[in-house]
Amino acid sequence: MTHLRSKRLPHRGRTLAAVTALIASFVVGAFAPAEAAQSAQPADAAAGSFAAPRWSDRPHGFASLDGGTTGGAGGKVVTVTDQAALVRYASAEEPYVIRVAGTIDVEPFGSDIAVTSNKTIIGVGDTGEIVHGELHLGPGTSNVVIRNLTIRDSYVEGDWDGKTTDFDAIQMDSADHVWIDHNRFEHMGDGLLDIRKDSRYITVSHNQFRNHNKALGIGWTTNLLTEITIDHNWFTGTKQRNPSADNCAYAHLYNNYLSAQVADGDPVWTYGNWARGRTRMVIENSYYDGVQHPHQADTTAELVERGSVLKNVTGRREEWGTAFDPRDFYAYRLDPAAAVPALVTRFSGPQKSLGTNTVLHVPGDYATVQAAVDAVPAGNDGTVTIRIAPGTYRAKVLIPANKPNLVLQGTGQDRSDTVIVHDTPAANGGSNGSATVRILASDVTARNLTFSNDFDEAAHEVNGEQALAMKTTGDRIVFENTAFLGNQDTLMTDSPKLDVISRVYIRDSYIEGDVDFIYGRATTVIERSLIKALSRGSDSNNGYITAASTWKDNPYGFLITRSKVISDAPAGTYHLGRPWHPGGEPNAVAQVLFRETELPAAIKSSPWTDMSGFSWKDARFAEYRTYGPGSGVTADRPQLDAAAASTHTVAKYLAGTDGWAPHRGRAGH
Repeated sequence: MTHLRSKRLPHRGRTLAAVTALIASFVVGAFAPAEAAQSAQPADAAAGSFAAPRWSDRPHGFASLDGGTTGGAGGKVVTVTDQAALVRYASAEEPYVIRVAGTIDVEPFGSDIAVTSNKTIIGVGDTGEIVHGELHLGPGTSNVVIRNLTIRDSYVEGDWDGKTTDFDAIQMDSADHVWIDHNRFEHMGDGLLDIRKDSRYITVSHNQFRNHNKALGIGWTTNLLTEITIDHNWFTGTKQRNPSADNCAYAHLYNNYLSAQVADGDPVWTYGNWARGRTRMVIENSYYDGVQHPHQADTTAELVERGSVLKNVTGRREEWGTAFDPRDFYAYRLDPAAAVPALVTRFSGPQKSLGTNTVLHVPGDYATVQAAVDAVPAGNDGTVTIRIAPGTYRAKVLIPANKPNLVLQGTGQDRSDTVIVHDTPAANGGSNGSATVRILASDVTARNLTFSNDFDEAAHEVNGEQALAMKTTGDRIVFENTAFLGNQDTLMTDSPKLDVISRVYIRDSYIEGDVDFIYGRATTVIERSLIKALSRGSDSNNGYITAASTWKDNPYGFLITRSKVISDAPAGTYHLGRPWHPGGEPNAVAQVLFRETELPAAIKSSPWTDMSGFSWKDARFAEYRTYGPGSGVTADRPQLDAAAASTHTVAKYLAGTDGWAPHRGRAGH
């Protein structure tokens, strides 16, 4: 079977929006998927405005090298709210994505929480906190991501130098491939972040180091192995180690902001960046405000500094040697040094937009779509985006009712690039057994994907040739720029039972089939989409577009609006629909409205017909301002008047009792 590639129908304002988006892309660069910021702003620091953040769910810098750092990708997603659960999952042998929701108060005071390999620990929004405790990565720990957390308040009064306690926020010994990102560290014992003993492939980005003596120390070894990237961090209210880098093979510092340095009159141990031992350090486009000894280097070290702003600074500003060129290792983008204070103060530390959307990659982290779905926790309370790379995935997918808040996102340029397909007819288990994809959960969105059932009914003689590409029973389901391919019963939008109302919104999509290929009892809006009625080779009856089974007390069944129906069938051989009463259920009274939609010549002049002994005239079938060669006004074509049409809009169909409005912001509603 064939279908049209993604080609949305014309829309008012779309050209202007496209131009605006193009301009924004030049201003702020390409956003990384799923967790990029919501808006773009001009990068003009002098005017007090700046670019939106461009962070990704994947690390950059040295943590991206030598196989990269993926954390708990490939493992299950869990949400923890107490110390016992955090300890259990953080120390497990298998990979986990661990979402920290709310504040976890660690006991005894200052205790370590061991973190083993292949873990992501991420705060949910900006509320995930670990108080009075430390995350500890022991020797040999590899592939860890720690993001979007606040770790605070293990300070022991009177121990300003941290000589009697070792209560760091994060400490690692001989670890590798670690990404520390968008955290806030403050008021701990000894150091905030200690990266020790030949730890390698480390990136420390977008963090806040606050209200403390020793911020970030690196080294504790005479070897020259550590490779570290430190960017877009804010060191404020700290005294030393901003950072102190001892015997690092490569230390790349850029776009960091040092401000409000503790001023206690210490002539030596109050400083900004220090390249110690044989460290090779490169500093670029950072901003130092009121800092003593902003950047300094031992005579055995090499330090290159370029492009930074130094304001109200005193003391050592040393540069010597050639160090290294970071671009020999990885690509990166420098922000102007003048923009750093505004950028870093706004976008460092925990972010509300992080941790609320967990991103799972198929097949990069999970071999199949189902494996990614299986990783989602039951009762999922945060958005999980499953990003599906281009390819054909021949497998069924089931999203259970207890796994809401999912987004299935094809990542190809076209919806036809990413196809989920199977070939099971209804003879093998009815609609449930046939459907390539079943969505039982609520609050699920699918974008830029093709769903197909390519069962060849001509090649098989079976009782039950229906072959579903998609079946939904959940509420608040959205399909954007999707395609549904099949023959009989291609797309079924249903609900858990007759008197339960589920809602589905489909826009900018493509649906094809022949017999009853859009059917079910869910309230379903199909907007700005293309519907292809396939020919079965008949010169009298090639099929039926809809077969609704709407509950009699639900005023809203199917609304097909501002769309286009096409067909390769002969003129006058297709029905708009027929009333389906499953199992002879009298309370299933179909409601279908074709509104402001183009109809082809294939549509019959009397387009509605009976089904299984039930008259179409007892159903709720109507048209409103349909046009094209298949349109017309006759006694067999009920038409809505303007008053009735005002109560049969996209908004009315979808609102329900909770005001759901996935179409909001689009013109004409």
